Amino acid sequence: MESRNVLLIFNQHIMYKPIIYRIAKDFNVIFNVLEAKILPKQEGRLILQLSGEKQDLDACITYLKDEEVVVDILADKIQRDEDRCVHCGACTAVCRTDALVINRETMMVEFHPDRCVACGLCKLACPVKAMSGISIDVDSEELAVKA
Repeated sequence: MESRNVLLIFNQHIMYKPIIYRIAKDFNVIFNVLEAKILPKQEGRLILQLSGEKQDLDACITYLKDEEVVVDILADKIQRDEDRCVHCGACTAVCRTDALVINRETMMVEFHPDRCVACGLCKLACPVKAMSGISIDVDSEELAVKA
């Protein structure tokens, strides 16, 4: 079983279609809503963690794109510069998914990219700018323009 974090952007003409329902019903994919920003009659943005077999995930993503949903795979979009990180823990205070945690035995910050939803809060919190990459809150406008 695989897992992928995705940003889905629904424009106003598809926002009220039962697209998410079909993910679970027709594609045997389990989803977890990590973040949602819905602007009625404008746009909807969801960050989902999709889990399932690779072929089911691929079929699901193809379906979403066919329905005109902007899909961006988020896994590995945020990276940490190991040489720059001073393990101060500032990023762990803002990380809602425990992708950044302090190992209590070593007192070092551990980064788990598989848990990261690319919200970008760690980039804002890091005093030495060790975190980089595309984030939803900071960079999503650029993603929407590219799609």
